[in-house]
Amino acid sequence: MLTCRAVWKKLAPLARASSTVCRQNVRRAGWNNARTPLCVPVAHMSTGPVGGGSDNLKYALLVGAAFVGGLTYAVITLKGDQKRHVERMTEISSRKQKSASQIQTEPPAPLETKLEAAAAPDAEAAAPSETAEPPPVDEPLAEASAEEAAAPLTDAGVEEAADSKPSLPSHAPYLLIGGGTASFAAARSIRARDPGAKVLIVTDEPDLPYMRPPLSKELWFSDDPSVTETLRFKQWNGKERSIYFQPPSFYVDAEELSGAENGGVAVLTGRKVVHMDVRGNKVKLDDDMEISYDKCLIATGGVPRNLQVIERAGEEVMKRTTVFRKIDDFKSLDKVSRNAQSITIIGGGFLGSELACALGRRSTESGLEVIQMFPEKGNMGKVLPEYLSNWTTEKVKKEGVKVIREAVVKSVSYKDDKLEIKLKDGRVVRTDHIVAAVGLEPNVDLAKSAGLEVDSDFGGYRVNAELQARSNIWVAGDAACFYDIRLGRRRVEHHDHAVVSGRLAGENMTGANKPYWHQSMFWSDLGPDVGYEAIGIVDSSLPTVGVFAKATAKDTPKAATEESGTGIRSESETEDTASSAVAPAAPAPVVSHRDEYGKGVIFYLREKVVVGIILWNVFNRMPIARKIIKDGEEHADLNEVAKLFNIHED
Repeated sequence: MLTCRAVWKKLAPLARASSTVCRQNVRRAGWNNARTPLCVPVAHMSTGPVGGGSDNLKYALLVGAAFVGGLTYAVITLKGDQKRHVERMTEISSRKQKSASQIQTEPPAPLETKLEAAAAPDAEAAAPSETAEPPPVDEPLAEASAEEAAAPLTDAGVEEAADSKPSLPSHAPYLLIGGGTASFAAARSIRARDPGAKVLIVTDEPDLPYMRPPLSKELWFSDDPSVTETLRFKQWNGKERSIYFQPPSFYVDAEELSGAENGGVAVLTGRKVVHMDVRGNKVKLDDDMEISYDKCLIATGGVPRNLQVIERAGEEVMKRTTVFRKIDDFKSLDKVSRNAQSITIIGGGFLGSELACALGRRSTESGLEVIQMFPEKGNMGKVLPEYLSNWTTEKVKKEGVKVIREAVVKSVSYKDDKLEIKLKDGRVVRTDHIVAAVGLEPNVDLAKSAGLEVDSDFGGYRVNAELQARSNIWVAGDAACFYDIRLGRRRVEHHDHAVVSGRLAGENMTGANKPYWHQSMFWSDLGPDVGYEAIGIVDSSLPTVGVFAKATAKDTPKAATEESGTGIRSESETEDTASSAVAPAAPAPVVSHRDEYGKGVIFYLREKVVVGIILWNVFNRMPIARKIIKDGEEHADLNEVAKLFNIHED
C-alpha cells in the first residue's frame, strides 16, 4: 500500500497536468460549436459537449498509457539503481582498506523512501539538505562532527571515503600468476610492446622476482658473511650483482597500479591464486579477494619433489630435511651448513651435483662432512654418457664430497640426535641434515578450477604453438608442456626456457601471434673450473658421439663470464650469429675417449639425426648448436661438425 501511495505521489503532477489539458481542449471544442459549457467535470473527462466525446476518449487513453509507462519506467529504474548500489557497496567492502572499515553506514534506503524522494523534487529543493557532506579525503574520519556522524552517508560519500587511501586493484589488464623468471620476462615483453600497459604479478613468495641459478651456484662461493641478507654475489668474472632482476624502485606499488598514468609493473607478494574462473575472467586469492583480468599468464613453475620414505618418516625427520628451490631454502641450508657436522644430499642431477660441489668447497674450511648419494652409477648419470659421468663423479670427489653410488633409500629415521638413512643394499648412513634434490613437479593446482588440460606424459599445462591454453590464457616456464616443432611435445625446467617462453608469451599477449620455435638451453657449473651448456634432448640412453680437445686456461666458466660479462649466459643467446652447419660427406670414424676431458662436444643421436648437444667447457657457441638441431639433418662426419665450435683452437 505504501508503495502504491508513493508511486501516486510521484505521478500525481503528471495526471493533473494531463487533466487540465483535457478540460482546456473541451472548452475549445465548445467554443467551436458555439456552446460554452458552464462547467467541466473534473473526474469524468469523457463527459463533454456533443461532438467532443471522441477526442476525450483519446486523451483518456493517452493518460492511461502515460501512467502505465511511467510506472513501469520508475520500477525498472529503481530496481537497476538498487542493484548497482549493492554491487558498488560489495566492491568497496572487498578492498579491505582501514578507511572503509571505519565507516559506519546505515542500511540502504528502502524502495519506498527512494520513490517518495523522487516524487517530490520541488519540496526537497526548497528544504535545507539533511544529508551531511562527507569529510575531506585528507581528514581523519574520527574527527567528523557529531552532526555529520549522525547523518546517513550517501553512496558517493562511501566511495570517496574508500578511495581516500589507495586500494589493491580489483582489475588488471595483464595478470601474471607466479613471480619467477617467466613472469618477469613476460612483464618486460608486454611493456616493450605496450609501453602504457598495467601489469600485475601475483606471487606466493615474499620476494620480488629473482633468478634461481645463483642459489645453487655463485652464492655459495661468496666471501661475504652477510650474503644471506644482501643476496649479492660475485660472478666467476669477479663482477658483483644482485640476485634480483630489478630493484624495488623499478616496480609500481600494487595499490597505485590502477591510477598509474603511464602504467607499470606491480608485484603482489605473499598472495596465492587458489581459484580461476575462466569464463568470468577473474581469479580468487587465498584471502578471498577477487581480481579480474583481460589477459592472464600462468607461470606457477614447479614444486620440488621429496622422497616418500622421508615424508612418511615423521616430524623430526621432516624438520631436518630441505627441499631446495627458493631463497628461504638457501638461507636455511646456509645456516645448517655453518652449524651441522654432516649434510647428505640425495640426488645426482644438476641441482644435487651443484650443491655437493658448493658445500664440498665449504667443508675444507669448516670440517663439514658432505655426502652425496644417488641411484645412478655416476653424477648426472641420466644426462651424461657413462664415461663422462664417471669423470664428473671423480671431479665431485676432489671437491671434498663423499659420493655413494647406486644408493636407493629404503627408510629414514631419527635416532640419538642423528638421521639414519638405510639403503636397500643394507648400507647405513648417519647424518645431521638431508637435502632432497630429486626433481621438480610442475605446479598445476589451477588446472581443475580453470578446466585446463594437463599432459599425462610430461605433466604441466598443455599449450599450443603460441603457448596458449585458452583464447586469453597463456602458460610459460616450467609449468608449460609445449610442442617443439623439431623434437615434439616437451616440458623443460631450465632458466633459458623460462626466459624465452615468458618473453614469447608476453609478446603474444599483446597480439604478436608468434609460434614457439626456440630451442632452449641449460647450463651447469661444478665450481668455477668445470661447466657445460646443453641443448635439445640430452638423454644418456641415446647413442652419443663425443669429440674432445685439450683445454686451456680460457676453457672454464670463470673465463667465459669474464669474456661475456654476464653470469646468466642464456639471456644473451641469439640464433642470428650461428654459422652454417653443413659438414662435408665423409665416413664417420670411431671417436675415442680419453681419461681427461678438457673440453669438447657431445652429440646425442636419434635415427642418425642430432637431437641434443652438450658443450663441455665450450662457451658462447650455443647459437651454432641451436642451428644444427633446427636443421635436423644427418651428418656423415661429426668430427667435422665439431670443428664448427672451434674446439681445436688454442
